[in-house]
Amino acid sequence: MCPGKGVAMEMKEVRTIAKKRGVLAGGMGKADLIRAIQRAEGNFDCYGTATEETCDQEGCLWREDCFLDSTGEEIREPFMGGVRT
Repeated sequence: MCPGKGVAMEMKEVRTIAKKRGVLAGGMGKADLIRAIQRAEGNFDCYGTATEETCDQEGCLWREDCFLDSTGEEIREPFMGGVRT
């Protein structure tokens, strides 16, 4: 269901999945909504916590998106505050 490797799932699609699972989106951001969906499905609510593309949840719908979000944070982190190291 993920669009493909290297392409993040759009929020509209995440909301559609949430609705199908009975999860109210409210004002949640993408990561929080995905974690709520994971909990509703009885899975670990670990979205966005993978490091170095390490994850044992092979069948997870959010796996590729998770890697994009979690490794993206690792890449940006050293440059926060406008100071390059």
